[in-house]
Formats: sequence, C-alpha cells, structure tokens
Amino acid sequence: MRTIKEIALKSGYSPATVSRLLNNDPNLSITADTKNKILEIANKLGYWEDHQEKKIKPTIALLYRVNHKEQLQDEYFTSLKQALVSTVERDALKMKTFYDIEDLIKNASLFQGFIGVGAEPIENAQLVKLHKVLPNGVFVDTNPAPELFDSIRPNLPFTVKNAIDLFIKNGINKIGFIGGVGPKHDHIQENDLRSITFVEYMKTRGMDTKWTCVEGPVSVENGYKLGKMVLAKYKNDLPEAFLIASDTLAVGVLQAFNEKNVNVPKDTKILSINNSNVVKYVSPPLSSFNINQQEMIDMALDTLTHLIIRPDRPKIDIRMNTNLVVRKSFVPQEK
Repeated sequence: MRTIKEIALKSGYSPATVSRLLNNDPNLSITADTKNKILEIANKLGYWEDHQEKKIKPTIALLYRVNHKEQLQDEYFTSLKQALVSTVERDALKMKTFYDIEDLIKNASLFQGFIGVGAEPIENAQLVKLHKVLPNGVFVDTNPAPELFDSIRPNLPFTVKNAIDLFIKNGINKIGFIGGVGPKHDHIQENDLRSITFVEYMKTRGMDTKWTCVEGPVSVENGYKLGKMVLAKYKNDLPEAFLIASDTLAVGVLQAFNEKNVNVPKDTKILSINNSNVVKYVSPPLSSFNINQQEMIDMALDTLTHLIIRPDRPKIDIRMNTNLVVRKSFVPQEK
C-alpha cells in the first residue's frame, strides 16, 4: 500500500501538506503547482488503487464557447454553464471561466483539469496544444476531439429512433424531418448526427424519407426559412408529423406554419429536441425530448475527477438518454 509518507518523500512536500490535500482539507492553501505535483506523484505511485473510496477536489477551468448570435441556442449552453457553476459551488470546488482556448493554454498550470461547454468551432491544432499542457478534459454536449478528451453527450441517435418508433406506434407513417447542418471542425463541414440517424433508421423501417429538409445553421431564423421551404414544396402533401432537430429550429418552423394557417397538431404534428424553457410558451406548446443538463454536468465532474486520478485510462464518450415531455404539438396515444 502506497502511503502519504512515500508521496511526501517523492514530491518534496511535508506529509501534513500531502495528507491535507488528499483528504480535501477545505482550509488548505497551496499553489496550483504544488497541488499538481502532489497529485502527479500520487498517480505515479498508484496511491488511488488502495484508496478508491476517496474523491479529490480539483481546481478546474471552464472553457465556454458560444457565439452570442442565436439567443435560444445560447440559452441552452448558458443553462449548462449555470448548472456547472451551481454544482461547483455546492461541492466547494474552485473554478475559473475562459472564453478563449489560447488563454486557457497560457494558464493551464493553474488547473488539474477542465470542462468544455459550447459549440463554437475549435481548430484541432489548438486542441492538441491544450492536451499537451492540460490533458484532463471533459466536453459536455459536444465531442470535438474524442482521441484527446472525454465527453458527456445526449444520446441523439437513440432520441431520433425513439421519436420515429413513437410516431409509428401511433399510426403515423408519413414522417418528416427538419434540421440544420452539423458542426464544422478544422474547416470540414460535418453532417448532423440527427439527420444521418433519421434517414438511416427510416430506411431500415421501410419508410419514405422524401420529407427530409436539412440546411443552414441551428437558429430561429433558419427554422422559419426551412418551414416556409417545406410548405412551398409539400403544401399539398404534408407529412403527418415532423421531428425537428432542436427547439431553436422548431420555434421558427412553427412561426412559418402559423403564418400559413397550418394547424399543429391537426394538420401535422411536431416533436422537437432539447425541452428548452421557450417551448412551453409557443402556440401550441411543443412536445420535446428533455436533455437532463444537471445530470450531464454531474457526470462530467465525476468523469473528470476519475480522469485526474487515472490519467492513463482510455478516453470515454458517454451518451445519456433523453425523455419525452408531452405537450400539445403531439400527444401520443397509449397502446
């Protein structure tokens, strides 16, 4: 069994300092360099193998990346950030927020790990630089570099399949999909996972995918544009229901439908994803798959803590299932 005395000897700090750190003494005041060195020695000596019941309280950074161009999209990540801030305060952790990855890279020595929130693109070269100086990181909701960092994400493929199955169980066979394009990474435009899953799963179920409309950013404005495009193209052949990739798009689509007197849910039904606050107040209120943000934050912090004491373990990508919150835009009939 590796002892505190051995860690103290290897690190050059007193047994008292080492003991207070590893036992999360709230009154201990030491520099980030001291904390990093003691934890590094503890990891190398295999201290945690004999003390798996212990949890450390690391000093962490929040890398927050939003563009402030789309209020509803920003609201989702703002809510994630607030959940993290509240949890950090509850658990008596120390955290500093960075809005620029280069600033975090410059200050990496002050932290044992970081949490990434937001969907703004990051160059892969920057992520590699960050990994060299701060390898312990967990991204929440996104996964820009799965080979470098852990991630906690909503299980969107399961959500899309669940939505399609639910429509079919309710006798709906003409199903449409409205979504935006996926993230851009290193100047490469990726396809959105929700639209990919929708097309593939519909085909496996032998369903027609002609009502699939995917274009542009995830914004209310683009949702409104896509809603008008769908009505212009299929005004005499609307599907019985639409799955919309996010509440942000759904709000715009609903505006376009309301303008043309398309009655939801009478003329077509709508299911959305995210369950943001606004969907309760649109007309009609939207049925939406809820993403449990607090649970994702709790899992991210647990994953980061585990990574700090097990830095050589394989990277992980955790998918968390969603649950449907039923409102007026689609009310499933129990069967």
